[in-house]
Amino acid sequence: MNKTGFCARLILAAASAAALAAFAQPATADTLENLKEQGFARIAIANEPPFTAVAADGKVSGAGPDVAREVFKRMGVPDVVASISEYGAMIPGLQARRFDAVTAGLFMKPERCRAVAYSQPILCDGEAFAVAKGNPKNFQSYADIAANADAKIGAPGGGTEERLALEAGVPRDRVIVVPDGQSGIKMLQDGRIDVYSLPILSIQDLLKKASDPNIEMIGPVKNAPVYCDGAAFRKQDTALRDAFDKELAALKQSGEFAKIVEPYGFSAKAALETNRDAMCGGPN
Repeated sequence: MNKTGFCARLILAAASAAALAAFAQPATADTLENLKEQGFARIAIANEPPFTAVAADGKVSGAGPDVAREVFKRMGVPDVVASISEYGAMIPGLQARRFDAVTAGLFMKPERCRAVAYSQPILCDGEAFAVAKGNPKNFQSYADIAANADAKIGAPGGGTEERLALEAGVPRDRVIVVPDGQSGIKMLQDGRIDVYSLPILSIQDLLKKASDPNIEMIGPVKNAPVYCDGAAFRKQDTALRDAFDKELAALKQSGEFAKIVEPYGFSAKAALETNRDAMCGGPN
């Protein structure tokens, strides 16, 4: 594999024994120095454009990995190696040291902030629904879905949308865990669910790719919060997080941050106007 291929490599379930051995490295006092020596940081991602994306050739892109790649490079870590993970498995995988960071649109919430050390905000977005054309059941909020005894909503397992649906009163058996965006749109097209929920930019991307005149987007969802993600690190790796924050701040101030995220549709201003404490409900 040439150098370009190495930089784009993607670790999947059938990873090599050498990569698995790297995953099992014990905790050390200076994680950043270890990453510099290793030459790359292991990051967990989803496959949810425009937050994260994996091309057919394995090349990893998306706003989250692109920011992480540039920040780690400025920290002296020349590359990132990405593993696809379900949202519900990202924090356990991080804590089990299978990843060095999560850069996947994992929105900050107080319960997550208690489990991981987040960087300052990177990507901000609101919630949206994909529904049948004309929104025949008039779904404007998660509460509307709860109030319709026959309605089923699809959402990523362990993700924000699953939690919002359950908190709004949608019964567990009407919240269908969907493995990826393409599957969610297919289930909506087949009538297996009535709503598919993801962040606004993710739904926009899926509908553009589907090019199906029989489905449309409703967003932002009423009474749903705007969230921001950040890079998530282990609680014991606050020094690594702080080093990431330092370079992230420099990236934002230089204007390079906007050049990375805005082509994907994200607002650099939104990330600049909030902070980790506001998202986490206190110091993290």
